[in-house]
Amino acid sequence: MSAGDLPASAAAVVIGGGVGGASVAYHLAELGLTDTVVLEQHDLSDGSTWHSAGFVGQLRSSISQTRMIMYSTELYERLGAETGLDPGWRGVGGLRIATTPERVEELRRQQSAAATYGLELDLLTPEQTRERLPLLAVDDVFASAWLPGDGYVDPELLALALAKGAEQHGATFHTGVRVTGFELDGDRIAGVVTDRGTIATETAVIAGGAASGALGRLAGATVPIVPMRHQYVVTEPFEPAVGPETTTVRDPDSINYFRPEAGGLLVGGYSRDPVTWDVDAPLSEPRMLFEADMDRFAESWEGARRRVPALRDVEIAKVVNGPEAFTPDGEFILGETAEVTGLWVAAGFCVHGLAGAGGVGRVVAEWIVKGMPFVDPSGMDIRRFGAHYASRSHSRVRALDAYSRYYDIVYPNEERPAGRPLRLPPAYERLRELDAGFGEKAGWERANWFESNASPGAGERPDGWPGRNWSPAIGAECLATRDAAGLFDQSSFAKLDVAGPGALAAMSRICANDIDKPVGSAVYTQLLNDRGGIEADLTVTRVGEESFRVVTGTAFGTHDLAWIRRHLPNDGSIVSADVSGSRACFCLWGPRARDILQPVTDADLSNEAHRFLQARWVSVGPVPVLAQRITFVGELGWELYCDAEFGRALWDLLWEAGAPHGMVAGGYRAIDSMRLEKGYRVWGTDITPETTPLEAGLGFAVEWEKPGGFNGLDALLEQREEGPGRRLRCLVLDEPRSIAFGDEPVRVGGDVLGRVTSGGYGNRTGSSIAFAYLPAGVEIGTGVEVGVFGRWVGAEIVRDPIYDPKMERVRA
Repeated sequence: MSAGDLPASAAAVVIGGGVGGASVAYHLAELGLTDTVVLEQHDLSDGSTWHSAGFVGQLRSSISQTRMIMYSTELYERLGAETGLDPGWRGVGGLRIATTPERVEELRRQQSAAATYGLELDLLTPEQTRERLPLLAVDDVFASAWLPGDGYVDPELLALALAKGAEQHGATFHTGVRVTGFELDGDRIAGVVTDRGTIATETAVIAGGAASGALGRLAGATVPIVPMRHQYVVTEPFEPAVGPETTTVRDPDSINYFRPEAGGLLVGGYSRDPVTWDVDAPLSEPRMLFEADMDRFAESWEGARRRVPALRDVEIAKVVNGPEAFTPDGEFILGETAEVTGLWVAAGFCVHGLAGAGGVGRVVAEWIVKGMPFVDPSGMDIRRFGAHYASRSHSRVRALDAYSRYYDIVYPNEERPAGRPLRLPPAYERLRELDAGFGEKAGWERANWFESNASPGAGERPDGWPGRNWSPAIGAECLATRDAAGLFDQSSFAKLDVAGPGALAAMSRICANDIDKPVGSAVYTQLLNDRGGIEADLTVTRVGEESFRVVTGTAFGTHDLAWIRRHLPNDGSIVSADVSGSRACFCLWGPRARDILQPVTDADLSNEAHRFLQARWVSVGPVPVLAQRITFVGELGWELYCDAEFGRALWDLLWEAGAPHGMVAGGYRAIDSMRLEKGYRVWGTDITPETTPLEAGLGFAVEWEKPGGFNGLDALLEQREEGPGRRLRCLVLDEPRSIAFGDEPVRVGGDVLGRVTSGGYGNRTGSSIAFAYLPAGVEIGTGVEVGVFGRWVGAEIVRDPIYDPKMERVRA
């Protein structure tokens, strides 16, 4: 490792010499950016890598993370031969223990998901579990999962091997260099400033572990990393001997994990009462550790002693209580920051950095060099965090919650109270008065349903997990919207304004559909990457000759605005802004929508005067409203936008007007039920940067002959010529109360050929509905099977939408 003079410039500068930074450098150099420089303020791995427990568990909460960590193990297996340095990888396999019926259900679901990931996972009986590892007491064990691809790795040896590999590809490492700032050219990276000089670069990667948040602030970027204190112990050696080939174990009901270490066991755990490390400059000293806190570790340690009786007579040799980087949702933070072009992040490892390091390095490097990595990164994308995460106190509250429930079972549609309420819609008090069951997304309080609508005959509770966070009000709201009307507060919609000379040309290039329509036209479109993958799914309304209102999902505003800005001219001629909080939005949908709205406005709302996908400024009572005739549930209706200060007044007007017509307030769970019936896709599940409009059945939203083309056109033309190899299909399950909600395997003729992207219960049709990508040759009408909690449920591929009231056309 070099301690010499820094270069004047570099193709890329990686900040942080732990396993994350070394892996990013390895993969950047391997992809041809040999002029990559790594800066480390201490020696390699001296931040938080050196004290890592080294666990490598491949099965994660998403296919992207699982594939990423599967790649990590492949890399670790070959790294020694490639570099001549042993990374300390031990592929000993791993056990995951279940001691409750609910945990067994989780294992069955994980087994089903693993089948779609290509990951080997076997369920074992208690007796088979003990045969696999005789050290274990299994009297309270219901089952376990055996993952032969799991293992552990030596953190310092891995960092050195990755660094050696990076150097072999041309990268250079400089230790003892402290980054003190960044040079910017407008909103773009121009250089990295250190205590030993400045390196000019257009690409900088923050891989500083627990210090990544502080590094981001130096550039004016929000990187919501919360330094936490995480603890494990290493026991004295004991009998029967624990060899290095002993399998790893996770016992989530006892919130602990353990593996072999020096003839004893390394035992770690997640405290129910975690502690943050609140300092302005984390990791400023090398190899930082905290005092042992055995009181906080007591639950994990006692659980380990129950599971391994031999530990009851064994002394603890050492306690390691060190800093770890956690995030507000317990997931990785990767990608380019929304605020600064060219500033990338590879951080937020959340105590599984050794497992993720190899894959993280590849993901970030390919994202930088190729524009898209080998897995869909959207669930790990830093742009999932909105502006409110610039608040360190808010990030802290959320990260503490995520850490404390790290091993908890996560049930579908589960809501957590941490950091709430924060963002309140204008009609919030009205929603509360109607006994709303609130959920949260992107900081917004949103009504999932209204208990005031619940009635015993409104619907049967779904079987199993989907029935846990459920109300009969959901079905009642769907049926009322079908028969009369529903009023939905969608003020949390992300609303983006784009305006200025040349806005039409720029947005036309970004959007796959034709947005060069008359002022007052709304267009459904996707934004595509160079591979034709869907980076955003949204509606663009032309509100002026060179002015556009973009409406996208609540959680996608930061991501989509950043994508748009990256493709606008850099001269300031076009202004883009997130105006979500300054606009309320109420959606009035249902066959009586026109009857309700017409009496409170002088505007002609007839089908001839206000057509589908048309937007007009109208007055609703005294409130100025942008009325946009569009729907996400398939019924007649309007999205009604007004300035936030008018929001409560507009709600009151609509509520009073709708009462005689049987209108009810509706929540987001009803919307999701109805959008499944209408075949509307959701970005992040049904459509992602890895899927194209042709694969997703959205070819109708592509304007192939648009002058000037659009991003991703060449890739789509090639796919159109060859034909997509897979298509998103709608499945109707044979058992209406058996619900697939994502990642379930889909079997055709006995072979697993796909997995569910999203699913749920359609209350208007009485159907269990799921979407899944299947090979293009699997036709509509084919019988398939869906793996629901370890049981195969029959289903049929049907043409979507399965519901159409003939009052609104499918978007076309």
